[in-house]
Amino acid sequence: MLVAMLLLHGYLWWRLVRATTRPGSVRRGLTLLVVVLALLPTLAVTLRGSVPLAAYTPLAWVGFSWLGLAFYAFLSLLVTEPVRLAARLRRRSPAPARQEVLVPSGHDTPAPAPAAETPELPRRLFLARTLAAGAGAVALGTAGTGAVLANSAPVVRRVPVRIPRLDPALAGLRIVTFSDGHLSATYGGRRFERVVETINAQRPDVVAIVGDLVDGEVDELREDVAPLADLVSEQGVYFVTGNHEYFADTTAWLRHLPTLGVQVLRNERVEVRRGAAAFDLAGIDDRTAVMSGLPGHGADLDAALDGRDDARPVVLMAHQPVQVAQARATGVDLQLSGHTHGGQLWPFDYGVLLDQPAVEGWSMQGETQLYITAGAGYWGPPMRVGARPEVTVIELHPGQPVDPGR
Repeated sequence: MLVAMLLLHGYLWWRLVRATTRPGSVRRGLTLLVVVLALLPTLAVTLRGSVPLAAYTPLAWVGFSWLGLAFYAFLSLLVTEPVRLAARLRRRSPAPARQEVLVPSGHDTPAPAPAAETPELPRRLFLARTLAAGAGAVALGTAGTGAVLANSAPVVRRVPVRIPRLDPALAGLRIVTFSDGHLSATYGGRRFERVVETINAQRPDVVAIVGDLVDGEVDELREDVAPLADLVSEQGVYFVTGNHEYFADTTAWLRHLPTLGVQVLRNERVEVRRGAAAFDLAGIDDRTAVMSGLPGHGADLDAALDGRDDARPVVLMAHQPVQVAQARATGVDLQLSGHTHGGQLWPFDYGVLLDQPAVEGWSMQGETQLYITAGAGYWGPPMRVGARPEVTVIELHPGQPVDPGR
């Protein structure tokens, strides 16, 4: 984290301070400011859980907000590098040869007239300051828009999913799913209440929470997570762990959630019925659970599906999309996942593909359908650029899989 902050802020210092100022007190003061700003996101990450929440909250807001702004300042400045390179090459191009004036012999040779030149330093400063101001405006506008979107009401995406083995009696059954609430020092309160209200407005048959609900301890977030108790679902509210549940006291959370009416699926399944028709809803631990050191934790899809009626379809809740490799091997019909945040901050969605099979939305992975919801909250910078917060309504229908976007 520290190395990343040094590299990021080193570049920002080079472009925003060194290139735009002359040596002196102003440059020294701005350099000190950059050092402080580099430390804030580092402290926001490393001090989480180590200081009282009342002291940590303002640090998190300032540190993570600056991190998002700094990231887009970096991208905006990077785009202007070709302009700086062109200006540098132009300055280095050879000057036209001077013409000598011939004078008759016997006369004094006049000294050549000095060439008229524009002072180089003011021109360089003007260009650097112009580019810095433009990049700063773009970064501020992008980060500001992202902050508004991240803290706005989630969009509702309705996704019809066709499953060949689904009993026609289950047609139209609604699984309302969301992930990545990341309840924390900077997200919760009224914003999470709004997520719960949005879910209830969809009249769900099943609510599926696919991990990364919290970023903190039960005692810190008890009030923020309390709206879960208001969820209304015909056939239950279910939850599987994400990787962030293992950054806190996992056991305490797994005990607390059932008191709010949320059933935790840990490598197990439940029947979802409508009359005599049924399908299996399974849930597995996050793939990082095995590294937590907690006894019995670790994704085990075989255990979740052991003894089931193979004639029934199975819908799997698994936090990370990459877990679809196991789902495909075991004949799972549909996997619901989160984890990616839809990229959260463009262009991170391209980086997501280095670790996951898709970024968001519906896709076919072999014979298994995968839906990745973009998440309701955020992690780190309180911003979303190119990925709105989302609640997804999965509506099941019998039939052959068809891309719901077509």
